[in-house]
Amino acid sequence: MKDVKITIQETTNNTIIKFNINKVLINGGSYEYNNIDEAKNSPLAQQLFYLPFVKKIFITANFIAIQRFDILEWIDVQEEVKEQIEAYLNNDGIVVDEKPTSKKEAIEVYAEATPNPSVMKFGSNKSLTQTDVEYKNIDEASKSSPLAQAIFNFPFVKEVFISDNYISVTKYDMVEWKEVFTEVRNFIREYLVSGKTIIKELPTEEKSISENKVKKPQVQLNGMAAKIVDILDEYIKPAVASDGGNIAFRSYDEEHKVVSVVLQGACSGCPSSTATLKNGIENLLKEMLPNQINEVVAING
Repeated sequence: MKDVKITIQETTNNTIIKFNINKVLINGGSYEYNNIDEAKNSPLAQQLFYLPFVKKIFITANFIAIQRFDILEWIDVQEEVKEQIEAYLNNDGIVVDEKPTSKKEAIEVYAEATPNPSVMKFGSNKSLTQTDVEYKNIDEASKSSPLAQAIFNFPFVKEVFISDNYISVTKYDMVEWKEVFTEVRNFIREYLVSGKTIIKELPTEEKSISENKVKKPQVQLNGMAAKIVDILDEYIKPAVASDGGNIAFRSYDEEHKVVSVVLQGACSGCPSSTATLKNGIENLLKEMLPNQINEVVAING
């Protein structure tokens, strides 16, 4: 793993800090370690546990969260820990030894209609990604997600959106979902059962060839923008995720008090979602952040 860059992000718990990484660390799922003995399959976690202030380590596809003991403050050591992790990863250190098992994992995939007639949601009991990713065509997918690339081999597939535990597939009008959803569902299930790579590298702005693709801000959010993101994450995202969609924060215009959000997955292009979700989000934000929100602008991803 080369050219690893890490950004530090504070959390609502001042004993826990996140180290966001621009590379994919593990193939889906997550790992939590409470001590060095539990971290036998993670050389990186074992190394970090030698730091006397490390209490707990949580590893996902694109970040490492560390909880500290109260013997010091993160501000005193966070830069040194960041440099240590960067050096380890840039030297091709093993994050987690994900050995394949001979016994097939019990994975279920179900198909569920969404409010958008062009989109079908395929839910799974397996964690797929810690970061939502959206692909508008097979070229985008080929650089980042072998699973999305494989789904694009179906000639009727227009777009693919992968979230925590579901995949939203947008089709062209050449077929009806009732004719093909079983085939797609079975394909996704067999792919996951086989243990193949879901996402090999997170998409980057440079690698995206879609001119209209809206990127999430890469800077650390604070102030009103951070409050808006927290509200979206807690109150809005769970509701739209149940329908195979996603809402991503884009920006907050402090002068005009305008929030811009991106509609992804089943929400993108849905005949009714733009107005409905815009009004729903707008009303909620106005209620929870009085005098701070004048309008919410919804953009299709």
